[in-house]
Amino acid sequence: MTFVQKRVEIQGNGWYTESKAGSRNLYIKGKKVFHLSKFAVFVDLENCGAKVATLNSILEKVKIRGDILLGKVYGYTDKFGDLKEVLLSNTFTVVPSLRYGISQKNNADIQLVIDALEVAYKNELIDSFCIVSGDSDYTPLVGRLKSMGKFVLGISRSEAASTIFINACNEFQFLETVGKRNVEKPKRQRQSVNSEELADESELNKLLTTVLEEQTDNDEMYASELKGVLLRLRPDFNEKAYGCATFYKLLMKLAGRFGDLRVHNDNFNVMVSLNNTGDSNESIPQLTKDNWKEAFRAQIQAYKDGGFDRVNPSILKADIITAYPDFNERSIGFKRFSDVMKQLEKDGVVVVEMDEQKTMLIKLL
Repeated sequence: MTFVQKRVEIQGNGWYTESKAGSRNLYIKGKKVFHLSKFAVFVDLENCGAKVATLNSILEKVKIRGDILLGKVYGYTDKFGDLKEVLLSNTFTVVPSLRYGISQKNNADIQLVIDALEVAYKNELIDSFCIVSGDSDYTPLVGRLKSMGKFVLGISRSEAASTIFINACNEFQFLETVGKRNVEKPKRQRQSVNSEELADESELNKLLTTVLEEQTDNDEMYASELKGVLLRLRPDFNEKAYGCATFYKLLMKLAGRFGDLRVHNDNFNVMVSLNNTGDSNESIPQLTKDNWKEAFRAQIQAYKDGGFDRVNPSILKADIITAYPDFNERSIGFKRFSDVMKQLEKDGVVVVEMDEQKTMLIKLL
């Protein structure tokens, strides 16, 4: 199904195109700035672990990419009662789990497929789908959605993710990385401020940094676009709550205090990007033979706190490199990362396992 796009001129030097289906692309000086996707989200609660923090992280990941017009969760029971507030505030529909015989899980899977296809055929506004499950049984669904021109984002725990499903999706994210459960390296405070105020601003700065990191097409964003994404994530956001009259002043404040953002003017437009120059006065943390076990234990504990029993070692390595950019196995006395895992297994921190696809997983002890 094809939708004809209309072009709407914006006063100044830009325009946007909008299809009959509602997809909108913004262009400034002939350059595509952003595409606002409209998502339907389908969540297999058993797969995602059904924790409030995990579900919030999933929703945040999707809202950075666009609006959520429809959401459904499958397999809901009374044990997931903590999720009520999150589900209601995001207008999700709940499909309960009725336990009868051994086919219960298959019934939920089939219902998810039926609902997703019904939305794809009947709701022309929705151009993107997020499926929170790694089950390979959903691969035909992904194929049908893609054949209809829909974008499919898959999200799953690494231990439950099928390679077939991962490769079928347009984009796939592991839950362990969606939740940002890596241990952060300490940063030097640039100013002495009220600790509560600093915590609030630090959380906002972290959120804006996450949004900018997700922009794979552009290195920078218009401040107005960034604020639009922020309002989707935090509808109650207000600059005045941070002591600033305008969003521009707030950005400048965060840039000066934390150093993660770069704010500049481009032909009277305020642009925001990540500050990749770093701080020459701050030393990069290093892992050595003396401190590496402590760092790995802290990262593994972060996964456990997030409700994960097993993770793919590649995710662990990626998070370690995020906190320690110069990490190298040889610097801590090993040739390969698998040797590091074997040492942690000897120390009783993890158990190395192989799944049915012969993929290495580590069980967290």
